[in-house]
Amino acid sequence: MPEASPGRWGDLGIRMLSALVLAPVALACVWVGGIAFTLVVAAIMLGLVIEWLALCRQPAARAAGALLRPAGLAYVAVAGGALLWLRDDPVAGRPDVLFLLLVVWAGDIGAYLVGRWIGGPRLAPRISPGKTWSGSLGGLFAAIAVGLLAAHFIPGTATAWRGVLIAALLGVVAQAGDLLESFVKRRLEVKDSGHLIPGHGGLFDRLDGVLAAAPVAALLALSLGRGVVLWQ
Repeated sequence: MPEASPGRWGDLGIRMLSALVLAPVALACVWVGGIAFTLVVAAIMLGLVIEWLALCRQPAARAAGALLRPAGLAYVAVAGGALLWLRDDPVAGRPDVLFLLLVVWAGDIGAYLVGRWIGGPRLAPRISPGKTWSGSLGGLFAAIAVGLLAAHFIPGTATAWRGVLIAALLGVVAQAGDLLESFVKRRLEVKDSGHLIPGHGGLFDRLDGVLAAAPVAALLALSLGRGVVLWQ
């Protein structure tokens, strides 16, 4: 295994600090639910809309602005509505949203650590040159592992195989959302969607996986019925 060079980890400290500040706040709001969660989601959605409209004003976006603007706003609205709908379930809302966030975050962390440490062939060099197959697989395995653990420790009757399948599906969708955001940024000729979060960039950079996975989680919950957690 190759030795990690300092340049690979130059942003690790600031990324960890941002996560240590933001993650407890997000988890607390999910746990409390109600108006606290609604206000946080609403604030984030507003921030995403503002960020997206700013991106659409980039010179590279002007030609396709009429097409990009409503596609991006609809994407934000669907994801925000999915999160609110998921958490609104009085029985399964809390465990489902916690499960979703933990799986997506684990995938992000696993992809970052494994990709930076091992490197190797690029996953999609024309879309995102920094992403590798090793990072993608590391992120997927991390999502599955944390999803399986979460299914056992978050209240609810755990079914191991379903926890693995749901975590794997959400992990893959989250990575697809990450690639989609990278594709859009490349088309718009920007490195980051914004500069709000130190070490991560903008809100889209931090939430790309959640935005993609939340509607899928909501569809799964809808198919199971209200009051049934995703891995039961």
